[in-house]
Amino acid sequence: MFTLKDIPLFSGLKEKHLETLQTQMHIHHYNKDSVVFYEGDSSEYLQILLEGTVRLYKTNPKGTQVHMHNFEAPETIALFAAFEHVPFPATCEFITEGVVGVLPLEKIYECLHDVDFSMSLITALSKRMKLIADLFHKETIYSSDAKIADLLYHNPTVFERLKNAEIASILNITPETLSRILTKFKRENIISIDQHVVTVHDAKVLKSIIDNNILKI
Repeated sequence: MFTLKDIPLFSGLKEKHLETLQTQMHIHHYNKDSVVFYEGDSSEYLQILLEGTVRLYKTNPKGTQVHMHNFEAPETIALFAAFEHVPFPATCEFITEGVVGVLPLEKIYECLHDVDFSMSLITALSKRMKLIADLFHKETIYSSDAKIADLLYHNPTVFERLKNAEIASILNITPETLSRILTKFKRENIISIDQHVVTVHDAKVLKSIIDNNILKI
C-alpha cells in the first residue's frame, strides 16, 4: 500500500509535516464495486487513493452512467471539489479492491505555508484542469473510431485487464459499437487481438484516426 510520501501532491513536504498528516489520515478498505462517494455528496476530507483503481462517472437524467476517468493509486481524488467546498461532481466506485485514506482539509490547510507544498498543489490543480479539458474534447469532438483508436494507441494493455463491456462503458459507447470497430481495425490489419492481448501493427493509422476522426487506409 502506498503512503502520503508517494502522492505527488505531498512528496515535497518536509518529513515532520508528512508524519503529522499521516497520523491524521483515516484508512478505509473497499471491496470491488464499492462506492467511495456519490455524485452530489459533500465532504470536509480529501480522498486519497492508496491502493487499487477507481472509476468516476456521472449519471444523466435518463439514469445512464457517463464515464469520466479512471484513477490508479497513488493519487488524490476529487481535488477540486475538496478545495472548492462543492459537492462531488461524480460518483467514485472501485473497479478493484482498494484502500482510500481521508485527510481533514483543515489539517491540509496548515501546510499551505510550505512553499513546496503550495507549488505541488498548484501543479496538481493545473493537471486536473488539463484532464477536464481533455475529457471535454474527447466527448465532444472524438468519434467512436477515434475514441477506440486513442485507447489502442495509448493504452492497449487495458484489453488484458477489462472486459469489452467495461471498456465500452469507459468510452461511453455501446459494446456492439466497440466490437464492430475492433473488427474493422482487425480486418484492415491495423491491429490483431489474441487472447485479449492487442498487437498494434500500424500505429500511424491509429494516430491518423485520432487526429482526423476518420479511418484512412
